[in-house]
Order: sequence, then C-alpha cells, then structure tokens
Amino acid sequence: MVKNRRFLCLLCLTLALILQGFSCESKPKSDLPVVPLKVDGHAIWVEVANKEATRSSGLMFRREMDWDAGMLFIFSDSAQRYFWMKNTLIPLSIAFMDDQGKILNILEMPPQTEQTFPSEGPARFALEMNAGWFTKGGIKPGDVVQGVLEAPKAQD
Repeated sequence: MVKNRRFLCLLCLTLALILQGFSCESKPKSDLPVVPLKVDGHAIWVEVANKEATRSSGLMFRREMDWDAGMLFIFSDSAQRYFWMKNTLIPLSIAFMDDQGKILNILEMPPQTEQTFPSEGPARFALEMNAGWFTKGGIKPGDVVQGVLEAPKAQD
C-alpha cells in the first residue's frame, strides 16, 4: 500500500512538472519582442510589430496561433489606419486603439482578402487576435488595453 502511494505521488509530481510547460499564458515563439498585455482582466502575450518591415508582414503565412496570443502593431503617430489580410491564413479580429490604448473599434477579418479594414479614428496601436477573441472575452470599444504604453516604441 505504501509503495502504491509513493508511486502515485511520484506520478502526480512528474505530471505536474510536465504540465508546467503548458500554461494558458504561454509566450509566443518568435524573433520579435514579446510583451504581456491585459484587456478587461484577460492576460495575453503578444508579439510586437514596431518596425515598418514587421508591421507590413504581420501574421502573414502563419497557420495557427495560440488562443491568448496575438500581435501588437505600434506606430510612431496616430492616424487613420487600414489593415488587410493578404497572405494571412488564419481569421483574425483587430482592435484599433488611440494614444492611450483605448479601443476605438473592433473588426473581424477573414483570411486571404485584400479588403481593407479601417480604424474609426486616429489609431496609434492595433491588436490582432484570433477571430472572435474580443467577442468571447466581452471586450468592446472604450475598453483600455493595459501595457501598450510600456511596449517597445515604434522604430521608423
């Protein structure tokens, strides 16, 4: 009986150590800077596209992305922004944000289209997540994305 209990304890400990690597808040694997953000209580890790080249390529050609991962686009100024999904294989949702990280509007973007998706006003940041992520989390225009002001600045 004692041997069985020891075996079960050892097995549980081993499983716990293995599962530590499968956290819901795992960081994306990328060469880009990765930062934590918080949106209406939801903690996420996002890759940062803060250079012209990384903003242009965005999430193109990727076949999947973890549910609580995304990409934060950072611009050096606030302006009307337009995104498209050319060569982007996964459906995405985008939230455009002002200088303070307040969400201006959220749009659903189907994959592989050259249709443009505009911000509703001058935007300095844009956050792309898996399609439906904002809706499922109850996130809406007017909510503030925490952490965008601490993210690496635009390098243009």
